[in-house]
Amino acid sequence: MRVPELKVRALLADLLMHEGRTVSADRLLDDLWGEDLPGNPTNTLQTKVSQLRRALGDRDLVAYQPTGYSLVSDSVDAIEFARLLARALASDDLRVKADLLSDALALWRGPAYADFRDSFAHAAASRLDEQRLTALEEQAEVRLALGEHHRLADELGELVAAHPLRERLRAAHLRALYRSGRQNEALAGYAELRERLADELGLDPGPELVALHQAILVQDPALTPAPAALSTNLPAQLTSLIGRDAAVTEVRAMVDSSRLVTLTGPGGVGKTRLALAAAASVELPGGVWLVELAGAVGQVAELVAAALGVRDETSTPPQVPVPDLAHRLADALRGQRLLLVLDNCEHLVEEVAALVDLLLRKAPGVRVLATSQESLALPGETLFVVPPLDQPIAVAMFAERAGTPLDAESTPWVEAICRRLDGLPLALELAAARARALGVQGVAERLDDRFRLLGVAGRGRPARQQTLRAVIDWSWEQLTEPQRTAMLALAVHPGGCTLEAAEAVGVDLHLLDELVGRSMVTGAPRYRLLESVAAYCLERIDQDDPVLGLRDAYYTELAVRAAPHLYGSAQRQWLVRLDEEVLNLRAVLDSAGSPRLVEALTWYWYLRGRHQEGYRHTRGTAWGSGFALLAGAGRTGDIDFPDARSRWFLAHACLHFGDVNTAAGLLDEALARFRSQDDRWGEAAALAGRAKQAMFQGDFDLAASSGAQSMAIFSELGDRWGQLQASDMLGYLAEVTGDYARAARLHRQGLRIAEDLRLWTDVSYRLSSLGRIALLTGELERSADLHEQGMRLAGDQGNRFAEEFARVGLGLVARRSGDLDRAEELFLESLAWNRRLETEFGVPFYGVTLILAELGFIASGRGEAAAARALHLEGLAAAREVGDPRSVALAQEGLAEVAALEGDPEEASRLLVEAAELRVSVGAPLPPAERGDVDRILEMIAARPSADRA
Repeated sequence: MRVPELKVRALLADLLMHEGRTVSADRLLDDLWGEDLPGNPTNTLQTKVSQLRRALGDRDLVAYQPTGYSLVSDSVDAIEFARLLARALASDDLRVKADLLSDALALWRGPAYADFRDSFAHAAASRLDEQRLTALEEQAEVRLALGEHHRLADELGELVAAHPLRERLRAAHLRALYRSGRQNEALAGYAELRERLADELGLDPGPELVALHQAILVQDPALTPAPAALSTNLPAQLTSLIGRDAAVTEVRAMVDSSRLVTLTGPGGVGKTRLALAAAASVELPGGVWLVELAGAVGQVAELVAAALGVRDETSTPPQVPVPDLAHRLADALRGQRLLLVLDNCEHLVEEVAALVDLLLRKAPGVRVLATSQESLALPGETLFVVPPLDQPIAVAMFAERAGTPLDAESTPWVEAICRRLDGLPLALELAAARARALGVQGVAERLDDRFRLLGVAGRGRPARQQTLRAVIDWSWEQLTEPQRTAMLALAVHPGGCTLEAAEAVGVDLHLLDELVGRSMVTGAPRYRLLESVAAYCLERIDQDDPVLGLRDAYYTELAVRAAPHLYGSAQRQWLVRLDEEVLNLRAVLDSAGSPRLVEALTWYWYLRGRHQEGYRHTRGTAWGSGFALLAGAGRTGDIDFPDARSRWFLAHACLHFGDVNTAAGLLDEALARFRSQDDRWGEAAALAGRAKQAMFQGDFDLAASSGAQSMAIFSELGDRWGQLQASDMLGYLAEVTGDYARAARLHRQGLRIAEDLRLWTDVSYRLSSLGRIALLTGELERSADLHEQGMRLAGDQGNRFAEEFARVGLGLVARRSGDLDRAEELFLESLAWNRRLETEFGVPFYGVTLILAELGFIASGRGEAAAARALHLEGLAAAREVGDPRSVALAQEGLAEVAALEGDPEEASRLLVEAAELRVSVGAPLPPAERGDVDRILEMIAARPSADRA
């Protein structure tokens, strides 16, 4: 059917694109003529409708209703196309899907709404174009699945040229090109798309296309259709292979590109399962054949021949020398293309290597996939080191094998099991079998006796895999005597060791290389044994073995060498170095820790926030007194200070929880001693302490000068911990005086330092300090988020002081947000903790004054004047005992609100005036952001009737 007149075709298009819905006359007039309406628009439109009816040959196809016109027909191509496409997308049958898509696309005879796509039909045409491209993309993927890649590679070229940025279409074209043997064209197509995206949109290809490009580069076998099943003797697997999908793909690609691939790794890591999974998808005419060598003793050629059906006989005449079986095997395989899987080669490496070398030279169609704890060391060998399972995968595997649901109660125990068993699949399966009787907690608690726990033989496995001890026995038996001695020496390093440490206990680089090559030790820069292997070795070491003394001497000297560098510019480097050795250092301390080692590690323990560990090892010393306070163990008796730094450290600990009076005298003495000894680090540390002391006492001038001097000296020395302490006090001073921009800048600077040094407790404090600034600048949501981050981190570090600092901040946010119940809950929890510390330490805590004031304001907010008065009076007494003028002023402001509530505006005014004068006297009048409570009280006073104020 042809509709010759343009306006009539426009009318038809307009009705078609509304798919049977009524279109108003006004809409039709606007679409057909726009602002250039004919003289009699209504009559003209009616004329066009009549012309369309005649052209269609059926008057009823164009219906009239009072609201407009509609096209009444079930035979609309656009509607039928959408219906067929929807059915195709919903179908799982490739042939049905292909037919539906072919029928749908056959309805297209050119561009949709060709004459009007740049005017009123633009949106409808674009929608149909998008549906058509979706259909074409879907059709391309179906045809690829059906193996039509050769024809498709050419047909898609024109379509891709018309729609060059269409990634799904491009992906289908690349696959078709690759499957047609046109890899270079596929790579060129990807490069062209990448350049277009960058030039025209400033974008990179999406992750799916990037993955396809990588697969084409490595000739991933997954890109080719799977052929029919091949001959094989591979056993069916009874359990799923978890967490090895990427490894299977990688090994499979290696087998395609290399004729000899060897999977190495420690016993129990899953080499055999990975090899079988990768081999199962190999496509070679001669098939895939497994040869198990674990029980073989010099019978490699015989076992390979038996697996392949090569008969061990010959028809050679008696006078002619008979070739050996290996050469007859090579001759038999000369024209075949197959894959040999040689499993467990480690005890026959030389014999296996000789046979494989012969086969690879004489039979070019043969490929070999071997598993061994060491390389076959042949030319062209490709090695794949099978790693233990990552923790999340190990947890998932254990849970599946044990039938244990992962919930909040069981997950920590399962994680501990997987971590201590090094993510070794075989060990995890043995432990999972035990979990059915003991439960996961029972298994986790018994892992110190792992060989007994995992020592009951199981069925369905080779003998070498039935117990954990048998797994390691198998590997141990393959070692030479020097290698075994080296293993014992390495086992005394629970944290692994550097080459320097290994040499200190008699293990040279040559032996290390041998053990790494045999998968008994992980490689440089730190040499490690798996925990189960180390436990096996430690059972064989006597407590008086000289290797233990060699280890202890090495780590003691290392700590002594590190100690002076923890004060100054090399601080970060040596903190990281000691972090790497922390398990080894603890082992030395637990076995025969000397006073030299304890003294060398004292400052490291403090910097890392390990107060309990520091207290345990320094108890009875001056430093131990400081650690006792920091660890919450209370005060010690009389203290003998051997030097100024131990005196300073106790003062520093006292200031940590607000014991200003004790700290003041200690700081004065320490500072004088530091200056007399020209100890610049000590002077800077004492000045930082003096700044903190001054802040507690409201002496802001002294705080500012001491903090600035401390920062200058620490910066000169390059000690970033010291800069962190000084910036904290200077930031707090800026906060108190209302310079929030400077305070935030200083706290962010401190946060960067703390993160760089991995001082996670300090990171917590800086996050909470930034949360205080956000609170004062009205960013309540951000403040809550920063305090919550600080609280979580403090909890992770087990530092209750930092946790309480964050908790108080969350209480402040809650009260400013109007959530008095939540605020009260938080403050009461903090108050109880502070009260306990006051009782244990026998001194008033600075933080109590703020908490009591906040609880008093909450009570006032509820109209509970009596309760508020009691809280503020208690806070006032505590503030006076601490000696902080700002805390006294805060309590007076709270009492002023109580007076206003009780109808005594004169008393309220008097208290506010006294509080303001007190704040001004120490140079810290309330900044506008902190005047909320005072302004509210002033409004209460102003709201009293004049008679009440008479």
